[in-house]
Amino acid sequence: MKIERIETFLVAPRWLFCRVETDDGLVGWGEPVVEGRAEVVRSAVEVLSEYLIGQDPLRIEQHWQVLTKGGFYRGGPILSSAVAGLDQALWDIAGQAYGAPVHALLGGPVREKVRIYSWIGGDEPDEVADAAAAQVAAGLTGVKMNACGRLSAIPTSAEVDAIVNRVAAAREVLGPDRDIALDFHGRAGLAAVRRILPELTPLRPFFVEEPVLPDQAHHLRDIVAGTPIPVATGERLYARSEFLTPLQAGVAVVQPDLSHAGGISEVRRIAALAETYGALLAPHCPLGPISLAASLQVAFATPNFLIQEQSIGIHYNVGSELLDYVLDPEPFRFVDGHIARFDRPGLGITVDEAAVRKAAQTPHTWRNPVWQHADGSFAEW
Repeated sequence: MKIERIETFLVAPRWLFCRVETDDGLVGWGEPVVEGRAEVVRSAVEVLSEYLIGQDPLRIEQHWQVLTKGGFYRGGPILSSAVAGLDQALWDIAGQAYGAPVHALLGGPVREKVRIYSWIGGDEPDEVADAAAAQVAAGLTGVKMNACGRLSAIPTSAEVDAIVNRVAAAREVLGPDRDIALDFHGRAGLAAVRRILPELTPLRPFFVEEPVLPDQAHHLRDIVAGTPIPVATGERLYARSEFLTPLQAGVAVVQPDLSHAGGISEVRRIAALAETYGALLAPHCPLGPISLAASLQVAFATPNFLIQEQSIGIHYNVGSELLDYVLDPEPFRFVDGHIARFDRPGLGITVDEAAVRKAAQTPHTWRNPVWQHADGSFAEW
């Protein structure tokens, strides 16, 4: 069996899919994308395809080694994301070739269901409360929200109060038996984090995500030591070596993205590394159905898995939804805040190829917002 053709598809709202076809008709799907830079990743996939065409798709590890190390210049989000999508597609093909779900090829399942969470939005406390109530009504046991918008380098008392009031509104609706995670998106520096986290502690967040930017990981040890709130990070880290500093700092949760951090192959290794530090895996995934399916396959087979992000209904999905690109939404059905293990071969989903090809006729050009502070200086989005 040889890889015969590789295609890519820019599809709304902000995703890139790749399709890998073999000479005996097996087709694997992957999701290689950097949000806001999808076209650049597409070019990287095309370059990497030069090596893959004509190769045996079942030599996944060998291909991963060549794709990540075969160039003198290595790493970074573009290359790692291109490899990630191709890696997902190869695992999808392997599962179909062997007649088994990917989680079986990873050593077999360690759980029967995966806990998931959804995003909630809202600028004002009453809006946050309404959004949280909707997720409670949908049966979810965990939600995540942005901790803040644009934030001063040293937050004012009013900014701190606004953060606390929004989280308190969600906590009141969720009660003590459901969880709320807070994403700082790297918008807070060390001084801001030291001011904000003590005020949030009584509300007992599930975790605080990216309290500082990845290039400020040297501050994580002090942040972890200074708060009882579990600290999470990792959506902008792309290789297991990049997770060493956060893990050595004592973060409780690592969040590699299956479409950014080298795919199924590397995320499994990141999870194993995290396990040696007593840290838990919560894959980042505000993306499409293929990335979510790959994340779930890893979750089914990973002992130190915690919870799975997913983007059904997220505010980014304008004009298209995750379920628009699958023929059968059943694998993604929520039951009591969980997704049950599914055992179809490969990634376990059936991509609606006709819908993908139709959507790709009007490719997106999604870009993330660029924020400014009141004085006109750059602000982290």
